[in-house]
Amino acid sequence: MNQPFAIKKLFSLSELKTNEHTIMAVLAVAVGLAGGFGAVGFRYLIDFFQNLAYGSSEELLNVVLALPWYLKVWVPAAGGLVVGPLVYFFAREAKGHGVPEVMEAVALKGGVIRKRVVFVKTLASAISIGTGGSVGREGPIVQIGSAIGSTLGQLLKVSQERMRTLVGCGAAAGIAATFNAPIAGSMFALEVVLGEFGLATFSPIVISSVVATAVSRAFLGDIPAFIVPAYELVSAWEFPLYFVLGLFCAVTGVTFTKVLYRIEDLFDDFKFPEYLKAIIGGMILGAGGLFFPQILGVGYGAIDLALMQKMALWLFLVLAVVKILATSITIGSGGSGGIFAPSLFLGAMAGGFFGVVVHQLFPTLTASSGAYSLVGMGAVVSATTHGPLTAILILFEMTGNYKIILPLMLSCIVANLFAGQLMKDSIYTLKLVRRGIDIREGKEVNVLKSMFVKDVMNRDVETIAEGSALEEMTDKISKSKFNSFPVLDAENKLAGILSFNDYSEAIFDEDLKGLVVARDLASENVVTVSVDDDLYTALGKISRKDFSTLPVVSPDDPAELVGIVTRRDIIGAYEKAVLKKSLFNS
Repeated sequence: MNQPFAIKKLFSLSELKTNEHTIMAVLAVAVGLAGGFGAVGFRYLIDFFQNLAYGSSEELLNVVLALPWYLKVWVPAAGGLVVGPLVYFFAREAKGHGVPEVMEAVALKGGVIRKRVVFVKTLASAISIGTGGSVGREGPIVQIGSAIGSTLGQLLKVSQERMRTLVGCGAAAGIAATFNAPIAGSMFALEVVLGEFGLATFSPIVISSVVATAVSRAFLGDIPAFIVPAYELVSAWEFPLYFVLGLFCAVTGVTFTKVLYRIEDLFDDFKFPEYLKAIIGGMILGAGGLFFPQILGVGYGAIDLALMQKMALWLFLVLAVVKILATSITIGSGGSGGIFAPSLFLGAMAGGFFGVVVHQLFPTLTASSGAYSLVGMGAVVSATTHGPLTAILILFEMTGNYKIILPLMLSCIVANLFAGQLMKDSIYTLKLVRRGIDIREGKEVNVLKSMFVKDVMNRDVETIAEGSALEEMTDKISKSKFNSFPVLDAENKLAGILSFNDYSEAIFDEDLKGLVVARDLASENVVTVSVDDDLYTALGKISRKDFSTLPVVSPDDPAELVGIVTRRDIIGAYEKAVLKKSLFNS
């Protein structure tokens, strides 16, 4: 009699899941369309601001070469004059390269990104790049696409897990439309942004990536991002050289990462109005552009020259060094733009330098320097992002040549592994680690970091006055469900903590009655948490000393007691959050 009911229930659940997947596929199409049009619109907006600033929307390198010196200096400074206040006053998440903010939103905020980020990031990055900022358009379009996905999820009130997937769809759409590389776009979202390859996540992301690429091709054409020369593997002896190239590119990528954040720290420490620092950065960048105009803008013109072997040996090396400084100054001073294109630029220069050297040493055994520039581009991206699959696929899609795949795989994997040994964090995760966020610690930690003490603490606190006699304490302790009590002074300020270990022997000692008060027994070195601390911080403090209870204090006054939080409170909140996610995913 129960069997038909069970079959009916099973069918209903199956139908529900089918509908769920169908709904996610439809939403993925919507995000892919929005992300594709967003990428196309972003390209046109950059061209508009470049035309406004320099009088032409052609390749920036060719445009800048024909300009008088004073425009090369003052145009980037003028861009900083607009971008600095725009980011500072309207959406500070728009500062920098954008991808870490998306990763943080996915890991800790359930994929929620403020809606205004779409507009501020679009405008700020387009102005930065259009006026010569030494940054790429890939990072901004990832943040823009992700914000579009998040906005759609917020409007439809989807679950956190679905929201994260929609954010990944937006990121994939942005990369796919920008590079005309749907497979690499999908892999970037899965490998770098979400950090997982679940089937339920994979399908919508691929759909968004394909749809965005179709939109991009309809407006911008089905053309490769770079002018790529014919590639060939001259001999098997080149494989050891590509292994060494991977090591060289790892050092280049790690150097870029360290210099970027070092210069960002210098600008942060610089005593000057935050919203005006981008002007100074623009002037420094413009001054560098007087001597090396190749560093201005996204740098694709210089990459094409490197791939076509139209650079001298010394210029490869100098441009790599200057580009690291130029991008670091642009971002550190408050500009807005990505680091993906600068990583490709550095790879082309590092690979070109390496290729010229080895070709001069072994002319009959090696290909031209353009081949090494091409592989170097993927290797430096792999080293900076710690995303080797994305780096391999994006270079493979840009070339469409299967012959490059073996050297490319070798150099990218070697670069990723060696860069990981030199620095455990990628250029994206390091920004989060510096904020105290380590997304590598896993979902369990991220769940705890996404909840706060103020949301789970008990505001009804049982306290003991510091002058309470032993008999009074005994009566209160015997009736309480707690075994630790905050001790307050005459002004109701936190003066200590009375734990079970402090009073367990005293309350049974008849000789001490009338002789001691709470203040004599309590521990004065109180470990506390603030209402604004996350549960991961609270659990760490409880576990470190094996406490059962922590006093919760005001962030404005560490002696003002506002509640208590127990180990049970934290574990209970964590279990509820995990159960809720499980129900949404079932």
